[in-house]
Amino acid sequence: MAQMVRYGIIGCGMMGQEHLRNIALLPDAGVAAVFEPDAGMAAKAQEFAPGAAIVGSVEELLAVDDLDCVVIVSPNYCHVAQLEEIAATRPLPLLVEKPLFTDPEDVAKLAAFRDSYPAPIWVAMEYRYMPVIASFLAHSQAATGGIKQLSIREHRFPFLPKVGDWNRFNRYTGGTFVEKCCHFFDLMRHALGAEPVRVMASAAQAVNHLDESYDGQVPDIIDSGYVIVDFDNGTRAMLELCMFAEGSAYQEELSAVGPVGKIEAFVPGPGRFWPAHLGPAPVAKLVTSPRAPQGPMVHEIPVDPLLLQAGDHNGSTFFQHQRFLALVRGETDVPEVSLHDGWAAVAMGIAAQESARTGAAVDPRRWM
Repeated sequence: MAQMVRYGIIGCGMMGQEHLRNIALLPDAGVAAVFEPDAGMAAKAQEFAPGAAIVGSVEELLAVDDLDCVVIVSPNYCHVAQLEEIAATRPLPLLVEKPLFTDPEDVAKLAAFRDSYPAPIWVAMEYRYMPVIASFLAHSQAATGGIKQLSIREHRFPFLPKVGDWNRFNRYTGGTFVEKCCHFFDLMRHALGAEPVRVMASAAQAVNHLDESYDGQVPDIIDSGYVIVDFDNGTRAMLELCMFAEGSAYQEELSAVGPVGKIEAFVPGPGRFWPAHLGPAPVAKLVTSPRAPQGPMVHEIPVDPLLLQAGDHNGSTFFQHQRFLALVRGETDVPEVSLHDGWAAVAMGIAAQESARTGAAVDPRRWM
């Protein structure tokens, strides 16, 4: 029998609840304690983890004896301070939701944390673990002969409401290219096996949230844009984002091209948003298109309906936790998504925000 692992959860909004639902599906794993300051969200957390203690602070959570690891799912701007508190109080294996940080001024704090933290740290990049994207990553080198160009398109719904509406403002999220798109910048680095050297972006708040007001302030988050990234091995990648395109059949589309062919991944959005009158939701698919002999080959990549119901990320949260548990149990020594990975993805997002603001190309290494 595997070692029983008991989680502490910090933050139980929409994403925190997804973590709770997926932990409940894992054998030999459970939730020992939850810290969620919003009463409504805390009550929801209790439904998904009825045996967990509901505590009033990070300090109280860390004082729970029966605790093997911690998942940080709090609002973006809280992550660094909570990392520092955990480091000072009770360093445990950590799964930290993206983005790792939001403020460029936090780079020095993160460096100090990195250099002294004794336990493993895994940054939650769920998109790597979507089955169709995992297959895309596994087969991309063979299908392309070595990726030369990578493009990622996300056409999706607007930002959803959150407790306190913190996700409406750059000062709390780091900006849309940090908050939302660090996932895609992580995929770029991972697929290309290279580091970014130049980021160019054009973006706007074209449609969403312009008629909203919070204490007299109109949201300032962008909802659409393009980002081009040059990498140190001569490859390049592009992101296309539109957050007023929920009518699309597929939410994410990835395409990698090299000297011998192309490979594509098509990822449907959350099933709970698919209109029932249209019939069954689309199934994820992988398409390989060799140059010779020509002719695309389509492979459907279905996901267990139980996992689709447990979250909005095509089953990836479950598979991510399987691997994180192996790390916590000592079955593997190295996090698959390291602190550096999470850090670099945010640096690319910060550079994209800066490029969109100034119109200049930006070197993301200044924040790495």
